[in-house]
Amino acid sequence: MDWNKLADRALRGDAPGFDDALAVLRAAHDETLAVLDAAYRVRRAAHGNDVRIHVLQNAKSGVCPEDCAFCSQSLSATSGVDRYRMQTVDELVSGARRAHDMRAVKYCIVTATRGPSASELATVCEATRRIKSQMNIKVCTSLGLLSDGQAEQLKAAGVDRFNHNLETSRRRFADVCSTHSYDDRIATVRAAKRAGLEACCGGIVGMGETDEDRVALAFELRELEVESIPVNFLDPRPGTPLADATRPHPLECLRVLCMMRFVNPARDIRVAGGREVNLRRLQPLALYPANSLFVDGYLTTPGDGYASDIRMIEDAGFRVAEVVCG
Repeated sequence: MDWNKLADRALRGDAPGFDDALAVLRAAHDETLAVLDAAYRVRRAAHGNDVRIHVLQNAKSGVCPEDCAFCSQSLSATSGVDRYRMQTVDELVSGARRAHDMRAVKYCIVTATRGPSASELATVCEATRRIKSQMNIKVCTSLGLLSDGQAEQLKAAGVDRFNHNLETSRRRFADVCSTHSYDDRIATVRAAKRAGLEACCGGIVGMGETDEDRVALAFELRELEVESIPVNFLDPRPGTPLADATRPHPLECLRVLCMMRFVNPARDIRVAGGREVNLRRLQPLALYPANSLFVDGYLTTPGDGYASDIRMIEDAGFRVAEVVCG
């Protein structure tokens, strides 16, 4: 296949067909560099050589009543993660200051929960107001399923973006979670967008899904017109149903990122959780299709460390994006 022709189509805003997207995933290992080169043309047109840095804050840990098979923070998991209730406003503001010092464009407040209670939502809103009054950083929240009016409250407080991942394809979702539905997740993404929030929505690679499932997810995200797509790679957690899952090959991971870039050419595509243990020494190549990443670790697992991530970005010839708010 001529990967540059696929890039040309993406640069015109013309999504590849389902079969062409499948072909990206099924390219031979020795074609991966050519696929990366074509995907980089698309990434560079939309984002130049900038890499946007995001920092996570685990604001409520290990007490989620949902049964997502990948998650060590589910109450049904026996992973031994820290368990604590909602952090205070001061703790959330302190986390934002740390993220600001690391040149993050977004500070992401995450809670392990089905959805936010009234008091939890009030805490997040007050923290956001203080953050916005004190520093130049955007705020993303990931608080589970939203009920009526909650997205509007977040928007009014100054939240910029709401994260709620689809995780996998519609076909596969019931095998991953039984306590809520795929449509519940889509409804929350749409509620966030109706309220004027940007939508951050992606998935996890390596949960036993097929190539067709991965492409279906990419097209679902395109249809939802989400602004940001985090691509996670499963880091199997002890004590979860997916503890024995086999990690995908590093080159396979890179081709998934390329496929996401071709299908969603101008979007923010983030190489997210599990990048260190799945991509291993090939991590810098992920920056060719992806234009953002989390630094300083994840919700329950550490990363390579902030200094190491910045060095990787700079050594690969990319640059940390400037923070622009307004």
